[in-house]
Amino acid sequence: MKSNSGSPGSRKLVLALAGFVLIMAAFAMPSIGAIAQDEEPEFTTDFRLEDCTFKTEGENPYFILKPGYQLVLEGEEDGEVLRVEITVLNETETINLPEIGKVKTRVVEEVETVDGDLVEVSRNFFAICDPTNDVYYFGEEVDIYDEDGTVTHEGAWRAGEAGAEPGLIMPGTFLLGSRYYQEIAEGVALDRAEHTEMGVKLTVPAGKFTDCVRILETTPLEPGSESEKVYCPEVGLVVDDVVELVEYGFIKDDDDP
Repeated sequence: MKSNSGSPGSRKLVLALAGFVLIMAAFAMPSIGAIAQDEEPEFTTDFRLEDCTFKTEGENPYFILKPGYQLVLEGEEDGEVLRVEITVLNETETINLPEIGKVKTRVVEEVETVDGDLVEVSRNFFAICDPTNDVYYFGEEVDIYDEDGTVTHEGAWRAGEAGAEPGLIMPGTFLLGSRYYQEIAEGVALDRAEHTEMGVKLTVPAGKFTDCVRILETTPLEPGSESEKVYCPEVGLVVDDVVELVEYGFIKDDDDP
């Protein structure tokens, strides 16, 4: 009795055709790597704020939130001297969030000058989550001093208003590859952070530092733009693009003897 499975020649033909189909399908289908490269990486916006007890004072390894602490950074760009003074003020600001209620935050003032001329002053609102030691960003007031003498407020936002939500400015535990939103104010402020390097060693005018971390910042509001920052243990921000740390520490209060 002859088998119904066909002759050896016909079986070889079927197998050859099947192999050809698989090869063509492989060429037509993009690789997993290609898909991954085309996709926009996701950035976290869910921070479980309801689990936090917020504090207006404290620190984590890369962010100091204590009144009187100051960072001074300087650099040069296009022949102009840039200077940034970041000071933790002895002031607080209350933010009202619909989901969790009122949160008292610490005010951190940032003053930027170019060749000695004032260009921007911002009052930023931060608070520390207990027990994670994450530092969250609740908004900022912005004064931009234009050359024509006017003052504008581009980039100002406040969590709990116009749909804006708090972002994460520095986690208590630095994990390589982490991605998260620092600001969540649609159409106004959408800065994002990605942890790109650990164990960084560098020398800046303020000294030599080790075990630092590098963060790449982007925003969908300005596609293609990037900002790179380096933070160092027990100090905080040491490099912000072209400006580098020149001084840091606690400033003397005017009322101190």
